Amino acid sequence: MAEDRRIQTGQGSVLARRWHLADGDAALPPILLFHDSLGSIGLWRNFPEALARATGREVIAYDRLGFGESDARTETLDADFIRTEAEHIVPLLCNALGIDRFVAFGHSVGGGMAVHCAALHPSRCVALVTESAQAFVEERTREGIREARELFRDPAQFAKLERYHGDKTRWALSAWIDTWLSPGFAGWSLDAVLPLVVCPTLVIHGADDEYGSAAHPQRIAAGVSGPSFMDILPGTRHVPHREQEAWVAARVASFLQLV
Repeated sequence: MAEDRRIQTGQGSVLARRWHLADGDAALPPILLFHDSLGSIGLWRNFPEALARATGREVIAYDRLGFGESDARTETLDADFIRTEAEHIVPLLCNALGIDRFVAFGHSVGGGMAVHCAALHPSRCVALVTESAQAFVEERTREGIREARELFRDPAQFAKLERYHGDKTRWALSAWIDTWLSPGFAGWSLDAVLPLVVCPTLVIHGADDEYGSAAHPQRIAAGVSGPSFMDILPGTRHVPHREQEAWVAARVASFLQLV
């Protein structure tokens, strides 16, 4: 069963959705999902429910400000937006939803946000899962974004994204493309924050990820201070939870048995 909740942030409201299982264990810390640069609750599709069933835990996803059904944004993202999400928005979510401890699961740029959550909130974040996360700005990432920029100039492709973001779609695209391609973002990395992660970490990456080489999961797994596990999936691109949903859910479930 899914339940929606709107949460005020001081900059606008965000929509959060919780997946409950009748036979789940309410005592287990829930899994908090962080979506990718063009993501939303809707674009997680069936994965949150599959993850809840595999782990027996509550799963929570939310639309970041400017995305999905959350309130719109107009400002340009600064180079520190990944840290800011973990530092300011996540405590508001936890307090509003009554979450004392959680598992952070982040896809793509959401993986960077999840890393910051684990580093900044060590008493709350009991485990970290990154999926297709970028650890630095790689030319392969930038090239993939340039190709996507051309793709979304096609009105049909833009309309597909518009189904999820409505009149916020143009801003969401700019927030991704212009930020990652800007010279001011070129030096961004997770290097300084990774050693602050002391909880167990699972790093998942597709071998054929069009937005990042194996250097990213390798750097994350090697950089955290806590125990880490890494899976690089052959024949898999940037969205393992869609391409191999059952495997990813089962792998996270087995990892969390260690927590």
